Amino acid sequence: MGHRGRPRGFDRDVALRKAMEVFWTHGYDGASMTRLTAAMGIASPSLYSCFGSKEGLFRQAVELYGSTVGAPAQRALEEAPTAYEGIRAMLRANIVTFTDPDQPPGCMVVLAAAAGSARNEEVSAFVTERRQAVRELFLQRLSRGVAAGDVPATANLDALAALFTTVLHGLAIQARDGSSREELHAIIESAMLSAPTADR
Repeated sequence: MGHRGRPRGFDRDVALRKAMEVFWTHGYDGASMTRLTAAMGIASPSLYSCFGSKEGLFRQAVELYGSTVGAPAQRALEEAPTAYEGIRAMLRANIVTFTDPDQPPGCMVVLAAAAGSARNEEVSAFVTERRQAVRELFLQRLSRGVAAGDVPATANLDALAALFTTVLHGLAIQARDGSSREELHAIIESAMLSAPTADR
C-alpha cells in the first residue's frame, strides 16, 4: 500500500527542538520566521503545515521544554523527603539547566515572556499560565510538607510559593546576565533562610 500524500522531508522532533532553542534565545517576538525556518531547516509552508502557526509552534516548543529540559527539576521537587529540601533541590537543578554552556542561558518560559509577546495576548496568557503552574507546584509541595509536619502549619503557603517562584524567575534572569553557579547557589541559600521552620 502506498503512502498518502507527500512524505514529510524533515524530522519533526529535530525541527521542534531547534525552534525551542530559537524561542529560548530570542523570546517569542524576537524569534522571527526567518530565524525559525533557518534554524529548523525548513521553508515557511512546511512550518505552517506541520505546526499550524508561529504561536502553535511556540506552544509545542514550551511543552517540549517542560517535558525534557524542565523534567529533572520537577522530579527533584517531588522526590525529596521534605518540602524545603525539594524546593532547594528544584532550584539547584534549574541552576544546572540555566548555566549549561551547551544550551541557551536561563529559562525559556521566563525569558520568552521577558523578551516580549506583549503584542499577542494569547501568547502572553499562555506564558503566564505556565508560570502560574510552577507556583502551583511549589504550593502543592509546601502543602504536603504541612501534612507531613516538616513545614509549620502557621506558615503562609501562598506567600512562600510566590517567593520561591520569584526566586526561580530571578535566577533565570541572573543566569542570562552571566552570574556564576556559585553566585546563584548563594541566592538560593539566602532565600531558604526566609522559610519558616518549627524553631522560627
